Amino acid sequence: MTLVIRSTTIVTALRDAGCVFAEDEARLLMDAAQHPDELDRMVDLRVAGLPLEHILGWVDFCGTRMAVDRGVFVPRRRTEFLVRQAVPAARRPADGRRPVVVDLCCGSGAIGAALNDVLGGCELHAADIDPAAVACARRNVEPRGGTAYLGDLFDPLPRRLLGRVDVLLVNAPYVPSESISLMPPEARLHEPAVALDGGADGLDVQRRVALGAPGWLAPGGRILIETSRQQTGETAALLRASGLMADVVTDEDLEATLVIGSQRGTIHHS
Repeated sequence: MTLVIRSTTIVTALRDAGCVFAEDEARLLMDAAQHPDELDRMVDLRVAGLPLEHILGWVDFCGTRMAVDRGVFVPRRRTEFLVRQAVPAARRPADGRRPVVVDLCCGSGAIGAALNDVLGGCELHAADIDPAAVACARRNVEPRGGTAYLGDLFDPLPRRLLGRVDVLLVNAPYVPSESISLMPPEARLHEPAVALDGGADGLDVQRRVALGAPGWLAPGGRILIETSRQQTGETAALLRASGLMADVVTDEDLEATLVIGSQRGTIHHS
């Protein structure tokens, strides 16, 4: 009975704090806490607005628990669409070698790690400019045989990858600077601005990615960029201006939009 009362109290506190899935969150917090005092601290943090994933230390992404540390961008459910769309491109190599995958602006590294799991292995590289993100990414990438690098976009990647990348995964920041203040408090207060702010029109980082991508992609390689519905045309235009073909794919249920760029040939998507 005490446990039931405790659970009800936590659910009420979370619901009053604006948590839409209060019952689910209460269960997760109660499962994670090692003792009552720790549970109280965790509930207090959630009520104060800290993302649930930062409190738990993990996020459920593509059916797997991926590490996500405080101060690191939390992978969104819509980004699972990027992983699914990357699978056909990553299975392209026909010579028996593992596909080369780069997770750029990797954050926690969950995107590349999830694709690796779906494929049953790949040559995985991840990079981010944020030291906290890279430290977290290493926890997800290295157990899968991958490497995470600290640096600005393509700069830290090994030069041997030039012209060899089969799949370039990009979830670069694409929120216009003036729109940051409109984001939910969980994001704007607890996730790094470098992972959110895409500049005046939200496309600053995408421009730089589009310029550099052709030199890194293998013949027939693909670049997949998550973007917003409103920015689709501009994102596709950036890839085309760099000499790539570009195709737009969406998932209405997840409210996800991707632009897929290709070195040559027809772009196939599921």
